[in-house]
Amino acid sequence: MKQFPKVVFVVLVALASAGQSLAQNPVPGKRGQELIDSLLKELKSDKYVKKEDTDKVTILGNLSFAYYPINPNEGLKYAQQSLDLSTKLGWDRGIAFAYTRMGVSYQFKSDYPKALEYYLKADTMFNKIGYKKGIAGSARNLGTIYYYLSDYPKALTCALKHLKMSEELDDKYGIALATNSVGIIYMNLKDDAKALEYFIKALKMNQDQGNTYVAAGITGNIGSVYEEQGDYPKALEYYFKVLKISQELGDKNLEAMFTGNVCETYSKQKNYAMAIAYGMKALQMDDAIGATNNAAFALTYIGNAYLAIAEDPGTEGSKLQVKGEMQTGKYNEAAIPAGKTARLQLAIQYLKRGLDTATKIHSLEVMQPCYEGLAKAYQLSGNYKLAMENFQNFNAIKDSVFSKDNEKKLVQTEMQNDYDRQHLADSMKTAEREKVSALQLQRQRSYTFMGIAGALLLLGFSFFMLRNNKLLGKEKKRSDDLLLNILPDEVASELKTTGSSAARHYEDVTVLFTDFVNFTKAGEKMSPQALIDELHTCFKTFDEITARYNIEKIKTIGDAYLAVAGLPLPDARHAEHIVRAAIEINNFMDSRYAILGDKTFEVRIGIHSGSVVAGIVGVKKFAYDIWGDTVNTAARMEQNSEAGKINISQTTYELVKDKFDCVYRGEIDAKNKGMLKMYYVV
Repeated sequence: MKQFPKVVFVVLVALASAGQSLAQNPVPGKRGQELIDSLLKELKSDKYVKKEDTDKVTILGNLSFAYYPINPNEGLKYAQQSLDLSTKLGWDRGIAFAYTRMGVSYQFKSDYPKALEYYLKADTMFNKIGYKKGIAGSARNLGTIYYYLSDYPKALTCALKHLKMSEELDDKYGIALATNSVGIIYMNLKDDAKALEYFIKALKMNQDQGNTYVAAGITGNIGSVYEEQGDYPKALEYYFKVLKISQELGDKNLEAMFTGNVCETYSKQKNYAMAIAYGMKALQMDDAIGATNNAAFALTYIGNAYLAIAEDPGTEGSKLQVKGEMQTGKYNEAAIPAGKTARLQLAIQYLKRGLDTATKIHSLEVMQPCYEGLAKAYQLSGNYKLAMENFQNFNAIKDSVFSKDNEKKLVQTEMQNDYDRQHLADSMKTAEREKVSALQLQRQRSYTFMGIAGALLLLGFSFFMLRNNKLLGKEKKRSDDLLLNILPDEVASELKTTGSSAARHYEDVTVLFTDFVNFTKAGEKMSPQALIDELHTCFKTFDEITARYNIEKIKTIGDAYLAVAGLPLPDARHAEHIVRAAIEINNFMDSRYAILGDKTFEVRIGIHSGSVVAGIVGVKKFAYDIWGDTVNTAARMEQNSEAGKINISQTTYELVKDKFDCVYRGEIDAKNKGMLKMYYVV
């Protein structure tokens, strides 16, 4: 059964004050529209109509602060007025806070690139004037955005800076807030020990300070770590603590969030009756508070639980009753009907509801498992046509689009695989090179036919309905064509001829990474189908461009694109060809963006040259892939590039400096690589 990204209680959230407001709230105790009306009345008074001073900047800033959760566009309007007046007065501190409030409003609109832009400006200004509380607040705000963009290394750097500065300022609330933030980031970095260490510290701090709500959320985060570790009883112990506290506080949002986590944990335990019971409760609460995204999750949990039960023919309905009193209150029995057909009907019913809800809110992370579950449910029901349709939709989203925050999956994939890649690259630089290749060859021989079966699966479920040899011949041709789309010609031929393909070391290649920097913003303004269509159009053009230069496309990873020149056939001009292709890609995206604006994307490109290992990986869905330090460094070049820029390494520069004009950027600190010399191709 498909599992979702873990829902955690996040208190990384940026505050409009960036650590300290410009002035005390002029109308203490007032909230929402009441506060706005009071501030507007004061702004229209003779005092501010006839005079422009720093006090008026404060009023404008407070209006922005009051508006952003209600109407972020109005928040932006007053933040801009605050910025304009501060600039006119030459008041740097006012400018810094105006930038912060611009960032908060953009963050609330989920325009994270714009929010990042203004938070960086605010940070620069706070550092210029040496205002430590503002610097600490900016570190927190920047960490929030990097977290939402899934750039966890940068988020961690900012959170640790916020923690250090809060300690220097003896800001106990800031210390508690930052400590929890660090724990959340370590959790996303899969460092469970560090995550628990910081969560436990943060929990005690918030309990000591009487921050019951935040303490409850952190308790839930500790449960999430145990769930990720597979310690489900411990996870449930902490989740139930949160549910008890949330009920005492009367906080339906917190209760609904962790009721969903309880549902998922029971699913992982294969206690599907309890999963369905808690899923139903979570759905009821989510609907009541208007938490549409969480409701989509709950529907999908329930549907997949029914599907899992349907797949187990030995499970009887009478054994799957939830009776009596559950740990968070009395519930009706969650009856599971006997019989595969009835269970499949319920699975399809809830998965379709989940899909409809997810489609309305463009939640691709929910749409993907819904399509996957529906494909399996229809297949088990014998409806192969609908199974095929849902399977194709599942693959389209899986191959092109990732989670709800459009997290940069290239960053996450790299963090998860850095050790393996580095280990393999280091091995290839030693006398063990042949031994490693031999080991991979041995493994691939064992997996080849399973891999081919995985490739054929991509053709859909139509094989179930084949009736004659003519159709079989057509399907064989389709599978051969598909194989050539997945693998380089030489590798595909070797695989079909010998049944295996050895991993190979290539000494001189150039690797290209691209990434769309405004993917989140574009995705929010487009339907899922329009988003996928735009990705397809862009990547199709990238494929056409790279093909002209004999460049091997390796894969797309969400909105990232990876390609390499110099393999499987050597290319003496590999660096030149990659740079020329990069220029064409960049020009294409610039032209497209000029026409379509935020209905398309801006591209960021990174390039590095060196050696790699290439070969086939996987068992069920095999793929041709590359590894090594060269790949990691190319990714760092991309991550340190900018929209509309082509960032190349010193190594690549030495190979192309006579062919292209380049601008030296200096040495830049790259994650896990230290200081690297970088150049922009101009």
